[in-house]
Amino acid sequence: MRRGELAKLIDYALVKPTHTLADVERACREVVELRIGALCVLPPFVRYASAALAGRGRVCAVVSFPFGADPTEVKVREAEHVVGEGADEIDFVINLPLFKSGRYEEVLRDIEAVTHAAKRAGERLGKEIVVKAIIETGYLTPEEVVTASRLVEEGGADFVKTCTGFGPRGATLDDVRLILSAVRRARVKAAGGISTYERAVEFVRAGASRIGTSHAVEILSSAPH
Repeated sequence: MRRGELAKLIDYALVKPTHTLADVERACREVVELRIGALCVLPPFVRYASAALAGRGRVCAVVSFPFGADPTEVKVREAEHVVGEGADEIDFVINLPLFKSGRYEEVLRDIEAVTHAAKRAGERLGKEIVVKAIIETGYLTPEEVVTASRLVEEGGADFVKTCTGFGPRGATLDDVRLILSAVRRARVKAAGGISTYERAVEFVRAGASRIGTSHAVEILSSAPH
C-alpha cells in the first residue's frame, strides 16, 4: 500500500493531556506535508488546528473523551461547540457505564442525540460532519461488541471506532471483523496500539476504513512511495 493511499486513511491523533499547542502546530505541518487525512485533537485545540490547516486537512475533535460518561446534554453541547470551532469530524465515546449496565435504550438515545447535534451544527455551517462513535472494545465481550456496534449504526453515526487508546487494550483485527459482521452501513475506524506500517496495512486489509494513530509520521515514513 503506497504512502499517499494510506495517508488519506489516517487520523493522526494528538489527544493526550500532555500534548501542547506546539505539538499541534507541528502536527499540522506534518498533516500538510504528508497529506494525512485528518488531525484528531482535544477540544481546546480545535480552533488552532482549523486555522493552521485552512482546508488542507480535516480536523477531528474528541468529545466526552475518554469515558463517555458525561450527561447527554453535556456531550451534545460539546459536539456543537467543537463543530463551531472548526471541527470537520467528531469522535465521541458512547456511554460506557450505562452500556455495561445493560441500559441499551439510554445508550441509543445518547448516540442519536450527539450524532444529530453534530450533524445539525455542521449543516448550519454548510458542511457535512463525519461522526465516529467509540465503543472501547477492550471493556466488552464479543457479544457486547456486536450489540454496541449495532447501537452505533442505529444511532446514525458514520463509523464504529474500536478504542480511545486509554482503555485496557488497543484494537485487534478480530475487533474489526466482528464489528463489520454486526453492521451494514457503518464503517470501522481501528485505533489503539497501531504504530507500524505493516500493522496499519493489516487493519486496512481486515476492513478498517480509517486508522487512528499517534504514530502517523513513523508509519508513513516506512510506506513505499
